Amino acid sequence: MAESQFVYVIYIRTTAEKLWQALTEPEFTRRYWFDTTQESEWRPGASWKIVFPDGRLADSGEVVEIDPPQRLVLKWRNELFPEMTAEGFSRMTYEIEEKGDSVKLTITHTMDVSESKFIAAVSTGWPIILSSLKSLLETGQSLEATRCSPEGM
Repeated sequence: MAESQFVYVIYIRTTAEKLWQALTEPEFTRRYWFDTTQESEWRPGASWKIVFPDGRLADSGEVVEIDPPQRLVLKWRNELFPEMTAEGFSRMTYEIEEKGDSVKLTITHTMDVSESKFIAAVSTGWPIILSSLKSLLETGQSLEATRCSPEGM
């Protein structure tokens, strides 16, 4: 089966531990990820979800692999849009590598669906989320555009 894939690499002036915290702690993610939180017990096989402040479910899945603070693999399905939910589960991998005074974060998001609508959506979402994360970790301020849920969501 054909695969859709999105890969993004960003360098952030921080430590691997601080980046890991930013990627997994609910109150941290809320500051740069459209006011959402991630909920999980962060162990293999644990459920995982992204939730809006009003309790609506944005995405759900399962922790596939976890090796703090270097690697996290999630099984991930969009729950907001029926056409994306119907595509099933994707696989998202965070890889974190120390690089001097910075950390290299590589995100690989794949799905066994040719021309996936979900992968097309995350390819526009990840860059602003990760830019906001970088800004937050380096300056203490996230991008204003990512502090609240987008209109219509």
